[in-house]
Amino acid sequence: MNAHRFMQTIDGEALLPRLVGLFILLIFLGGCTMTMEDQPRLEAQEASRFFADGAANRPRVADTVARGDIPPDSLLASGRIGSQLLDSFPFTITQTILERGQQRYDIFCAPCHGLTGDGQGVITEYGMPHPDSFHIQDMRDQPAGFYFVTITDGTRVMPSYAARIPVEDRWAIVAYIRALQLSQNTNASDVPAGKLP
Repeated sequence: MNAHRFMQTIDGEALLPRLVGLFILLIFLGGCTMTMEDQPRLEAQEASRFFADGAANRPRVADTVARGDIPPDSLLASGRIGSQLLDSFPFTITQTILERGQQRYDIFCAPCHGLTGDGQGVITEYGMPHPDSFHIQDMRDQPAGFYFVTITDGTRVMPSYAARIPVEDRWAIVAYIRALQLSQNTNASDVPAGKLP
């Protein structure tokens, strides 16, 4: 196509409807995109023809508790009676709980506190401060609730583990810490007869 004929087509009336059609097509194509925030879904409080009750919101499943909604005054969740730290456990400690506590301790606590609770974890080799040994008298005298609250809220350099360790596992870790303390600070006379090697 030579330049003269091209100019005649541009000047001619045949090109105008094509340009208008192309423009309208581009407008419609621009409106066809769908993003993550703009997708087919029912909004809260919106009517729905899908469900028999006509509501988009579904009723809560009976006897469920949303994450983070455990009552703060519960012994299990707080480690306290009022403002007093709990000096016992909110449930009976079994061998299974101790084994679970050891497993969780080895994962979450041993890197800092060491496998025996002596504060000689692997992090100390990389310049991090040594945590207190669980075997010094001051730490042995702390109530069980002290350890639970520390795991839950964190302290000084130690972060909170509330989002990473479920409540029951935190108590299992505390039980295992008590077992570590007992294993490192007992005499042969404390062992029942017939249990010594």
